[in-house]
Amino acid sequence: MSPSRHAVFGHPVAHSLSPRIHASFAKQTGIALQYEAIETTPEAFTASLAAFAASGGKGANVTLPLKEAAFKLCVDVSPRAKRAGAVNTLTRTEDGANWRGDNTDGAGLLRDLGDRQGLDLRERRTLLLGAGGAARGVAPALLDAGIGDLYVVNRDSARADALIDAQGQPGRVHSRYYTDLPALGEFDLIINATSAARNGGMQKLPMSLIGARTACVDLSYGEAAIPFLAWARAANAHEAIDGLGMLVEQAAESFQLWHGVRPETDEVYEALRGRNAALVTAD
Repeated sequence: MSPSRHAVFGHPVAHSLSPRIHASFAKQTGIALQYEAIETTPEAFTASLAAFAASGGKGANVTLPLKEAAFKLCVDVSPRAKRAGAVNTLTRTEDGANWRGDNTDGAGLLRDLGDRQGLDLRERRTLLLGAGGAARGVAPALLDAGIGDLYVVNRDSARADALIDAQGQPGRVHSRYYTDLPALGEFDLIINATSAARNGGMQKLPMSLIGARTACVDLSYGEAAIPFLAWARAANAHEAIDGLGMLVEQAAESFQLWHGVRPETDEVYEALRGRNAALVTAD
């Protein structure tokens, strides 16, 4: 039997740990799998995905900055992808003619924070930095997990407003500007969903945002997570967590969608952590 062909699309994507993760899952479950990283710009994404499908591609993960573009290319999307307005997992439809979209980011984040990190998210006053595809993927899941009020801050306020409007909870989800941050007080949970650090442009954040029980989470891992987590530790955050665990957990969710079996994740996570994941940047 020829291996099932899958891939991760992104820009940049050569750094991605996803091929290694899915190779580990395939070995664990005895599934024949070919999984590669495909570099494509947003402008070339549609053509690249079409070429992948024409060559037998069955499923794909989508990372920065293509998640919202992937949503628009799907003939059908899951309820959680629809709420997010972004897709990170593509599955070829049964007739082979189109793509079905899902978003496993939120589920992956909750599994990591709850099961692995032991965080109780209920009633946590939460600050979400960013309003792109990554932020869109996790916001609905955080609200469903029972966090308190959610404040979204983004350089482009229109994108933040669009994310907030999509949640349909105007009394609970709020848009603010970066200039508002010093007056917002302490948060129980701060999530960095921006890619600014990858481009050397992380916004300066006031330490007054962090209190004695604040958990700071970067959805990136490796070098891209270093500036935000360094700020969190300097401000004595209770937890400073990178996105490696989320990456592994969302990958397991995608693997289950494609192959019908959920792999074990702890061993894969520990192996990646032990290989110094700080040498790579964010998915």
